[in-house]
Amino acid sequence: MYKLRFIISMVAVLAALGCGEQKPKSTEPVEGFASGKITIVADESFKPVIEQEEMIFENSYPSATLNIQYRTENELLRSFLNDSTRVAILARQLTPEETKVLTDRKLPPIYSMFARDAVALIVNNESTDTLITVAEIKKMLNGQTKTTQNIVFDNPNSSLVRYLRLLSGTKELKQKNIYALNSNKEVIKYVSEHKDAIGIVGFNWLIDPDDDYAQYVDKVQTVSVSDESSKAYPGQYFKPSQNSLVLNQYPLSRELYLINSTGKVGLGSGFAAFLIGERGQRIILKSGLLPDSIPRREIRITKSFKTE
Repeated sequence: MYKLRFIISMVAVLAALGCGEQKPKSTEPVEGFASGKITIVADESFKPVIEQEEMIFENSYPSATLNIQYRTENELLRSFLNDSTRVAILARQLTPEETKVLTDRKLPPIYSMFARDAVALIVNNESTDTLITVAEIKKMLNGQTKTTQNIVFDNPNSSLVRYLRLLSGTKELKQKNIYALNSNKEVIKYVSEHKDAIGIVGFNWLIDPDDDYAQYVDKVQTVSVSDESSKAYPGQYFKPSQNSLVLNQYPLSRELYLINSTGKVGLGSGFAAFLIGERGQRIILKSGLLPDSIPRREIRITKSFKTE
């Protein structure tokens, strides 16, 4: 009898030890449309609005974590095409050569356009040079116009510089007094402190600025631009705004895309759906950029009746 009790006791102890050796089940959420973790590389030119989208998305879906890394366009593309990051936010579509890199790896890119941004020219509030044509901008970038004004932009590897090169029709900007700083914030600060400077920035940096550079935004103004080749608005000048973008009046603009090459329906697809959905588009609208689809506004009409 004693021997039987001993055997039963030993079996119970061994069973308890065996249970103790089991690894705890992972509490990590499984990746899905609105859950899991994902790394996204994003163009740093659009950090203000993307941060807003990220915050609202994660607050709405607590099981989802977005690790968004902000980089210049050149750095972003190196990571997206060569590393394991499979979702990117860019101010253009991929070139055929870039697309081939992904399709050769069985990772075809899927595009979700979600906004348009204006490329804004800014000057000091005390400057009287507040009108310019597209032709004059091209000549200025190509060094064909003599000017004492310093022209400043954010970064030599940025999407903005690529845009300016395409606009000017040259591989290199030839103006002698054109300088690259480190960020859009630095450009705004520089122009606010120099009356003879012209800055080129993304328009979203001028709308609802953070406290660390809001004082500099107050000291600059946007330049009105005219496209001489426009048949709809010949000789007319327009400032960057949502209204001038939606009417195709302001000539300097670029489209924003989320590019997903994960090859599956997961968190990347979920964030893309959020960006192009009504909530994501309202955030774009509030940021000063032009949403790809204008969110509806519901107007409630109530009737009041007089009672005798």
